[in-house]
Amino acid sequence: MHPIYRLLGAIALGLPAISLAGVDDYVRVPSVEYGEREIDFKYATAKLKESDDEFAGAGRLSAGSLGFGWGATQWWFTELYAKYHKEPGDKAKYDAWEWENKFQLTEPNKYFADVGFFTEIEVPRNRDEGYELVWGPLVQFYTGDLQWNVNPVFTRVVRSKEEGAHVTELGYQVQLRYPIRGNDFAVGAQAFGNLGQWNDWAPRDEQSHAAGPAVFGRVKLGGREQIQYNAAWLFGSNAAPRNTFRLQAEFEF
Repeated sequence: MHPIYRLLGAIALGLPAISLAGVDDYVRVPSVEYGEREIDFKYATAKLKESDDEFAGAGRLSAGSLGFGWGATQWWFTELYAKYHKEPGDKAKYDAWEWENKFQLTEPNKYFADVGFFTEIEVPRNRDEGYELVWGPLVQFYTGDLQWNVNPVFTRVVRSKEEGAHVTELGYQVQLRYPIRGNDFAVGAQAFGNLGQWNDWAPRDEQSHAAGPAVFGRVKLGGREQIQYNAAWLFGSNAAPRNTFRLQAEFEF
């Protein structure tokens, strides 16, 4: 079967998905470019379901971030974000600071899969919410021309003053990418999901699953300067929003 048909079939099956860090979460890749600097913008808007009682009726939830990243070594990339959040009927507000570190563990294309690891800490505006710790392995491999990214993601809130148990949750990110014009343009799919407690998954109707088609591109600006982008339209089931549009754009220099 031609790879593009396998790709379309995967989209049609509705790959399960996660949004642990919010609707503006993105798929991380294990590669690191030494010396690279980037300005990273993320944005997402999600249509909530009528049954979502966390908010007053259905509406659109938006979130985004602006960050600066640096390839500090050949295997370590670090990035700092300022994040904002907008609930239905409210104004956009500063939400948190986030510090992410990514580590490339294998030499690219040397083994069947490229492997990395990431850690992230989120410091919210409201410190009573506690600090959110996120970590997990990053795995990238190929089947023919199809590039796959499969990332288990673990999340835990610590030092929170809010009531309720604060357990370690398990989610995952899945991405498929099929090149149309080399690295300059590709089509594919993205998926995000949250299964609940890592060792005791939540009932299916409480899990968050969203997936849909995605596009990827690159615009060269000269030298090592370029703009990398990806965008996806995700369709949710169970506890996920009805649909989500997400966009990421990076200016690399």
